[in-house]
Amino acid sequence: GAASGGISFADELCKKTGYKMIKEAVSGTTLVDDSSDSYVSRLRKISVDTADLLVCQLSTNDATNKKPLGEVGDGKKINEFDLKTVAGALEYIIAYTKEKWECPVLFYTNPRYNSEEYQRMVELLKKVSHKWNVPVLNLWEDAEFNSHIYGKREEYMADAIHPTLAGYREWWLPYFEKAVKELLG
Repeated sequence: GAASGGISFADELCKKTGYKMIKEAVSGTTLVDDSSDSYVSRLRKISVDTADLLVCQLSTNDATNKKPLGEVGDGKKINEFDLKTVAGALEYIIAYTKEKWECPVLFYTNPRYNSEEYQRMVELLKKVSHKWNVPVLNLWEDAEFNSHIYGKREEYMADAIHPTLAGYREWWLPYFEKAVKELLG
């Protein structure tokens, strides 16, 4: 919710469906574990004992900051991943979630914007998803989703990366509601 007053699709989804979520979003952070507020570091600090689903963004900040992609590993043990790479952080998040909460993980991508780095991250995420059999809400490659922006860019996006509140409510929410309901029943 960086460009929407701190409100995102997660808040709107909870309001609409009655789901309860912990929203652990911190502006400017990365998947790659090279700071105390990385995705990996913050994931380890979540203290709930049970969860039904972890929803995780393929961070645009890793692309902007040109973090190393790394490679999808052969193993699935939590201590086998290079957390200083995007691949290692993605795999760690899946392994950690499965070990701690035994719940599904849903990754999602940003809508299409001009970034070769992010394009490579989307391709990497597809490989990780295949290895671990985890779903991806691939907004980057979803032609129907991206067609909704035509004629509404100023209303739906504050810049190339950050949706406005209207963008979250009118554009993102239906896609997330459908994906979460499919996973949770």
